[in-house]
Amino acid sequence: MAKFVKTPFTIEVYDLMHRPGEHRERELDIAAPEKLGEGIIAVPAGENIHLDLRLESLGDGILVTAEVETTALGECGRCLEPIEQDLEVEFQELFAYSVDEAFDYEVHDDHVDLEPLVREAVVLALPFQPVCRPDCAGLDPETGERLAEPLDTTLEETIDPRWAALSQLTASADNGDTSTGKKK
Repeated sequence: MAKFVKTPFTIEVYDLMHRPGEHRERELDIAAPEKLGEGIIAVPAGENIHLDLRLESLGDGILVTAEVETTALGECGRCLEPIEQDLEVEFQELFAYSVDEAFDYEVHDDHVDLEPLVREAVVLALPFQPVCRPDCAGLDPETGERLAEPLDTTLEETIDPRWAALSQLTASADNGDTSTGKKK
């Protein structure tokens, strides 16, 4: 088993150990130890990560419920402008008292290490295609300049020649003409 190393994300839980029903709430502000995420948006190293925690003792271990708040920096996936996006994510995980394959995490030396959980929650909350605003028009495909307004991509309505006669009938019906177009 690997040696336990205390980090800023490590919380002491000795006062909750083997006391089912006991709980404690705690808030932490921690600087991101390294960049969280890859690609065009990530939480940079040193960015503040705010944790609002509830630690609860259960029969099998310590249940950690957390709300994580931080800010991701990157660039818009359409126009490449710099963006800043606030992230709020929640997670809940049980840290087992004993090593058991049924649990992913365990209590080490009366401590729980939240770093892998925070990292996973934040990275999974990052958008695949971040945008500066929902209606961002992106870049002009010819000049590469940022577009202020969306391109007009409306297509002229083309009528299939096979249906041209039908469209004439519907047009005459819209005009109030009830004749079928046949001579009597």
